[in-house]
Amino acid sequence: MTAVFTFQRGTTPILVSVPHAGTCILPAISKGMRWVGRQLEDTDWFVDRLYAWVADLGAGLLVANYSRYVIDLNRPANDDSLYDSPVPGLVPQNSFNGEPLYREGMQPGQSEIALRLEGFWRPYHLKLAEELDDLKKRYGYAILLDAHSIRSKVPLLFEGRLPDLNLGTFNGNSAHPCLIAKAYQALQNDPARTTVLDGRFQGGYITRHYGQPHSGIHALQLEMAQSVYMREQSREYDQERASTVVPVLQHFLNALLQWAPTDE
Repeated sequence: MTAVFTFQRGTTPILVSVPHAGTCILPAISKGMRWVGRQLEDTDWFVDRLYAWVADLGAGLLVANYSRYVIDLNRPANDDSLYDSPVPGLVPQNSFNGEPLYREGMQPGQSEIALRLEGFWRPYHLKLAEELDDLKKRYGYAILLDAHSIRSKVPLLFEGRLPDLNLGTFNGNSAHPCLIAKAYQALQNDPARTTVLDGRFQGGYITRHYGQPHSGIHALQLEMAQSVYMREQSREYDQERASTVVPVLQHFLNALLQWAPTDE
């Protein structure tokens, strides 16, 4: 069986988490899915590839290998709702377009959900918590960047077209305000792309749960419109587009590296 996650330790206080780029799915799960489910259409396609360079800047990188359709690592274990809109929960039953993922009578029950929770969700979060705790011990603080992407148009979730770069900080509660200001300024440095702070995407469970600035752990979520770096309809990585946004991400990460609590 494929490992639940891949991890590369860094040499700075920054950890990049990529919870939704995984495409692995167990045959036992896949066989109960409809065709639309097996297409994994709500994957954060290629986000791990977009951030593969972070080790060069000293950041750690934690990447989930299994699909969010197996279990969503950015939802709480008790499946409490985080949003007002109809966003799929811990173990999604429908796609972002509202289409059922499972064949009639094949939807996972509570015992199956419990197995997925223990087999996939808990290992990822144990590693995430362990590494953040280690970073805090080593450096006195930790910065978590939760990296995501989504189709630029998803009518069920938001109206119109999504801005290119969406920085989420749980309405300013998940990180130090000066770090938030520095991070957002770095994204705005690129006039060719639209940016928003705490708009439609303010951060999911990972940002909200681990972002405890009063305890020395600062969390940010960056949600990127997939049109920025890929062809959405064919789900193909577009090297030309991606090559223009990677420098923006590098500038953004460097801005995070240049900040420290002692600077404030």
